[in-house]
Amino acid sequence: MSVQPLSLPRGGKHPRLTAVICRSQKASWGVLFSAVVFLVFSLLGCSSYQLGPTNGAPAGSRSLQVNLFRNETIEPRLGEAVGFALRRRVQQDGTYRLDTHGDGDIIINGVIIGYTRGGLTFQPNDLLTVRDFELQMVVKITAMDRSTGRLVLDSTIIGRSMVRVGNNQNAGEVQALPLLADDLAQNIIGRLTDTKW
Repeated sequence: MSVQPLSLPRGGKHPRLTAVICRSQKASWGVLFSAVVFLVFSLLGCSSYQLGPTNGAPAGSRSLQVNLFRNETIEPRLGEAVGFALRRRVQQDGTYRLDTHGDGDIIINGVIIGYTRGGLTFQPNDLLTVRDFELQMVVKITAMDRSTGRLVLDSTIIGRSMVRVGNNQNAGEVQALPLLADDLAQNIIGRLTDTKW
């Protein structure tokens, strides 16, 4: 088997070979352009991230006093669960210090004004029997600056959780109460953290 030398036309360039080289150069430029665009968007996406509190105050510069939440629903033990979850979230978040001696910079008061359950999914064979419930708790919360007496937050905040009903619906709700209170506490801390004092 002998190899035939490639005969080139007069210009010294083979048209098929030139087309293959041009296509591969265009493809590599396309990959390079895509990489640059990805890098630019990645950097722009992270440019708005702010480390620490978003309200402009240094972390831990203010303290929160969390008072017992008043429960205006017929469901027992909600106030204690929300208060416990909110105190724990304040400590985990680190934006504010938790004051336990009654002299915090910001005083948090809350009233639990709603507790509802609604069916999410139903048994496949019985459309009247609920399999999953959504629990929802509504709280009217106020945050007052101790030094000025000014309300810095007056808002209604909602917490949600899902509970799978087994043989005992009440036991499922009791087990889901800490999750519901934690979701509500997370929403409260998020609102407090984003509030300008």
